[in-house]
Amino acid sequence: MRLLLLSDIHANLEALEACLAVAPAHDLIVNLGDVVGYNASPNEVCERVRALGGWIVRGNHDRACSGLTDLSEFNLIAAMSARWTQTALLPEHLEWLKDLPQGPMRLGEVEDVEFVHGSPRDEDEYVLNPSTAGANLRMPGHAGKIFFGHTHLQGGFAVENGRMRNFAPVFPTGDEVVQFAMPLAAGERYLINPGSVGQPRDGDWRAAFALYEHNGDAPGAVRFYRVPYEVDETQRRILSANLPERLAFRLKLGR
Repeated sequence: MRLLLLSDIHANLEALEACLAVAPAHDLIVNLGDVVGYNASPNEVCERVRALGGWIVRGNHDRACSGLTDLSEFNLIAAMSARWTQTALLPEHLEWLKDLPQGPMRLGEVEDVEFVHGSPRDEDEYVLNPSTAGANLRMPGHAGKIFFGHTHLQGGFAVENGRMRNFAPVFPTGDEVVQFAMPLAAGERYLINPGSVGQPRDGDWRAAFALYEHNGDAPGAVRFYRVPYEVDETQRRILSANLPERLAFRLKLGR
């Protein structure tokens, strides 16, 4: 079973199309949430994601942009973009976002694997350090491999016999499509982030996604990808929509 893992598209149509154009053969798509927010193509991205099928868990921006939660915990720029998205969304996409399920989610086809937006214990939690990762990986009843989003940082954490380590793919800089293969080890438990399609924050402007290869009883492997896209067009859309300029400028910085 080969799972294409997408997360944090954030209404960036150009980045999504670039990722799909180079995505390897896969059996199923799993989306870890935040389809909308920040960028200026919410309807186009919702339409594309819905047409792709597969499975999806909701993100905090999906909730906020569909009106399920207020914007009191968002910073000013995130709140401004969420309000704009609320007015821009077509009714059918608005209702679809409202109906997205909360994680954690499991698939019957793949054993011992779980999918969340933030973390297993809180869909809005940022897993950014070993302490938070360890608290989640030690929770009873959860899978040995947990795929999460929300942080916009490609990589994650692993623990074996109480020893925690973090990992991140290493890519050459540039404007090429690149990939990084990471075999998974028997006996380790993982929190793995495929990275953000639409707004990376790890210093690499290229869109990010991952492929998980599940091999029955074997640990499997994860292949991380970075993909250049038409960032100038995404920036043009943001500025044309009168969204905050920072949302456009940050894209080329990967911040």
